[in-house]
Amino acid sequence: MTRSAFAEFLVRRRAELRPSDIGLPAGGRRRTPGLRREEVAVRAGVSADYLARLEQGRDTNPSIAVVEALATALLLDERERSTFGWLALTSSNESRCPEPTDEQDQVPETIEAVLRALAPTAAFVLGRRLNVLSWNAAWEDFVTPLGLLDDRDTVNLARYVYGHPMARKTLRNWTEAADTFAETLRRASLRWPGDTGLRETIDTLHTIPEFAARWRPQGPGHPVTPTLRFDHPQLGAVDVPFETLESGQEQSVVVWLVTRAPAAGQTLRLVPPRAAGQ
Repeated sequence: MTRSAFAEFLVRRRAELRPSDIGLPAGGRRRTPGLRREEVAVRAGVSADYLARLEQGRDTNPSIAVVEALATALLLDERERSTFGWLALTSSNESRCPEPTDEQDQVPETIEAVLRALAPTAAFVLGRRLNVLSWNAAWEDFVTPLGLLDDRDTVNLARYVYGHPMARKTLRNWTEAADTFAETLRRASLRWPGDTGLRETIDTLHTIPEFAARWRPQGPGHPVTPTLRFDHPQLGAVDVPFETLESGQEQSVVVWLVTRAPAAGQTLRLVPPRAAGQ
């Protein structure tokens, strides 16, 4: 039986802990690293057999009380608890998660109107797979010299950062951006485990070593960077803080607050930060 991400989290976390972490003597031979299953089971107040079923994916419906007890037994911090709880919630429901419809990739006219109204601020609509579904003229003007719109039929932020030759040349904080987009896709995979298109996007990116090295489906992941820093071919050094505005269509309106570095002259910030806040 294929283990769920919840089961993988359990196994990985148990292997990471050491006896001394929970006040046990450090001596003695252990066949495998980490805590024994029985040690975690006792701390959580469950049987070792039940914990084995959870780790092997034979039981995929733990109660909230069991999830909380295991989180405490495994010494999870607040962010890890949140991830752990979501994995428990989705572990038994992947087959029942609806597939996205074509309509979910179609931008409503009301959102298109928002994009137009935001001009001259650069803004675009982002789908769950980091695919850019629509954009306004200001964003197009900014990103065209970066090569982001070379293939207008498949505009995807993660594919650009990991696969386009200009990404490393123009993104001064490429590592932070790469971490951010891997983390965004990781969160999307937890939220929409039944989205085959999302899985295909992630599988394709996994062929790129830099993405595979950053993929942590079981853990808490990286914090998301709030700024992209470009060496723009036409504008020079430009820092771009961004704000994400959720819509009711499983889409987001992303606003790039384009700012030219002080040495390059006057500010280009086009929207006050509070106007773009969530």
